[in-house]
Amino acid sequence: MAETATRKPRGKGAPKGNEPAISKPELTRAYRDMLLIRRFEEKAGQLYGMGLIGGFCHLYIGQEAVVVGMQLCLKPGDQVITSYRDHGHMLATGMEARGVMAELTGRIGGYSKGKGGSMHMFSREKGFYGGHGIVGAQVSLGAGLAFANWYREDGAVAVTYFGEGASNQGQVYESLNLAALFKLPCIFVIENNKYGMGTSVDRASASKDLSKNGSPWGIPGEQVNGMDVIAVREAGERAVAHCRAGLGPYLLEMKTYRYRGHSMSDPAKYRTREEVQKMREQNDCIETARRLLLESFGATEAELKVIDDEVKAIVQDSADFAQTSPEPDESELWTDILIDDASVVAGGR
Repeated sequence: MAETATRKPRGKGAPKGNEPAISKPELTRAYRDMLLIRRFEEKAGQLYGMGLIGGFCHLYIGQEAVVVGMQLCLKPGDQVITSYRDHGHMLATGMEARGVMAELTGRIGGYSKGKGGSMHMFSREKGFYGGHGIVGAQVSLGAGLAFANWYREDGAVAVTYFGEGASNQGQVYESLNLAALFKLPCIFVIENNKYGMGTSVDRASASKDLSKNGSPWGIPGEQVNGMDVIAVREAGERAVAHCRAGLGPYLLEMKTYRYRGHSMSDPAKYRTREEVQKMREQNDCIETARRLLLESFGATEAELKVIDDEVKAIVQDSADFAQTSPEPDESELWTDILIDDASVVAGGR
């Protein structure tokens, strides 16, 4: 039997008593995936500084536990859609680091053939339906994915990520209403990292508990410690079970934190260095998982070093590939624009 760690359940609807929360293989996978995202984003920041990544680039450093914990709850066929802070979501769904980094650098080996850049790449194979550059636009698209699942009765769940800044967009509330009306299998995940661009959520939202934003439509919600991958996984399992049971949408407010600015061009002068350092020292999701593996599961430093070395090699390989992959040919300007197959338009076949 796999080793497990027991923790006090948290959140409304949690089972009673202390029950196994996560196994060593699951936590090891989570640690590896979070570390891969962290190292990948650090490398992306370096390439941006070297001028190899153009346009906007929004890093996910600090928020890794949210998407990794949620991904532990999903199965093949489920879908993920998110905003422009999307590299971590891509890697968590299993998209290759090579293809993601090549897209960041505008190369033909990227997931969108170098034409989408940081904010617009997709993989239907992995169930990832994009980062999207328009604030809040992905929320209505996520409801659309859930509508398709509801219509097909295929048991799949759509996870729709957006930030606390986007939570005030009108289309978000339209999507919540539609999801509740049809009982769509959609999990709305608010990644509340406290700052929408440079504005604190306390100055931008009259609601001080975003998990209740779906309450006018009867959508259950929870506030979750988004810096704890186990807490995320536990809440995610409740949300997924709710959706698969045909009970409609679920809303999770993940209380998380980004260590870098809103984008690479943001010096983040609206907060103190002490605030960021305190979060790093006391709440870092990767260090928390690392300590738990060492102290509660008997993992060794040597075991973790193997993971660290593997991650470093993957990230370096992705950077090398991105810099050697050719730029797209000019003819690519005219591809992926129109659907010219009448059968696709008519019947989706």
